[in-house]
Amino acid sequence: MMNGVLPLGANQSSANSNPTGIAVIGCGYWGMNYVRIFNELTESRVAAVCEQSPERLKEVARRFPNVYLTTQIDDVLSQPDVHAVVVCTEASSHYNVARRLLSAGKHLLVEKPLTTTSRDAENLIELADSHSVTLMVGHTFIFNAGIRKVKEYVKQDTGRVYYLYARRTNLGPIRRDVNALWDLAPHDIAIFNYLLDATPEWVSAVGGKVLGNSRDDVGFVSLGYPGNVLAHVHVSWADPDKAREVVVVKSDRRILFNDLNGVEQVRVFEKGVSCVEEEPLNYGEFRFQIRDGDIISPRIEAAEPLKSQCRHFLECVRTGKRPVSSGVAGRDVVRVLEGINRSMECKGLQVSVEDKADYVHPNVEAAEAPECSLR
Repeated sequence: MMNGVLPLGANQSSANSNPTGIAVIGCGYWGMNYVRIFNELTESRVAAVCEQSPERLKEVARRFPNVYLTTQIDDVLSQPDVHAVVVCTEASSHYNVARRLLSAGKHLLVEKPLTTTSRDAENLIELADSHSVTLMVGHTFIFNAGIRKVKEYVKQDTGRVYYLYARRTNLGPIRRDVNALWDLAPHDIAIFNYLLDATPEWVSAVGGKVLGNSRDDVGFVSLGYPGNVLAHVHVSWADPDKAREVVVVKSDRRILFNDLNGVEQVRVFEKGVSCVEEEPLNYGEFRFQIRDGDIISPRIEAAEPLKSQCRHFLECVRTGKRPVSSGVAGRDVVRVLEGINRSMECKGLQVSVEDKADYVHPNVEAAEAPECSLR
């Protein structure tokens, strides 16, 4: 066994008898959830927590008295029983923190977004590969049983996908390091990419500072996927109606995911309209067939998405399996976010999602106006 990680092929009982040592860096609300879950799982043990706030460290000490506490990342790296690390710091610090940990040979789970530039994301992917360690991104909704059920319906060969849309709104919480689009839209971009097994070719976006903030707190994003599939995302920190919805419209059905509906998280409306393969009546006048059917609410397995994500991370650390939400998947989301930046600077112009985008930080005004041209 090297670096305290179980060899390939190790069974579950071996994992339980020799749990993976976990450190969590950044222990705010979400980081505390990671500490709780990895402490509950028999396959892991929380060995260390790194946090700058003395109050948060006191809270960790109260709830988890046997965990090593520190304010320094170097202290985490010096702990021999830390095999894997969760990075839950502000997005703008992800790259520098992750680079140090990967260079030390630690397996890594980084909260979304992976980085604030695709160039930095590429560097982390290469660094993880060179050290043969796992790099995973915390796109938690990919591990939501409801979203996985939606994908089952999307992938059924019963009709083609027309478009998707998502709404993610609430009154805050307002971030200090990124705008609302970088804070909220990664969830839905990751969901769309997962459902379609594809990445967008172009993006168009507009945002607004309706709260008088220095960052955009509301945004509307349109995405173009291969096969002429359209997608739309609405995000807001200023909407009193809390919403967590994803809708897929196919030629034969409409699939609704509502994360706030604990009774019917997924509903399938077996209704749709499609073009009939017959000779058109005249130019531009095609025959259409409307399908009307049942409304289905499938049974969804009760499981905490974050716990499922953590279990998947531990499995990848033990076996070398590539994560579903890999570093590559995280980089693809960052590329879309960079495209959102460029489009917003060009007043919503449709721009290509490039393989290698230039550095554009979400909160820094460009020194010169970007070149705004059509695709």
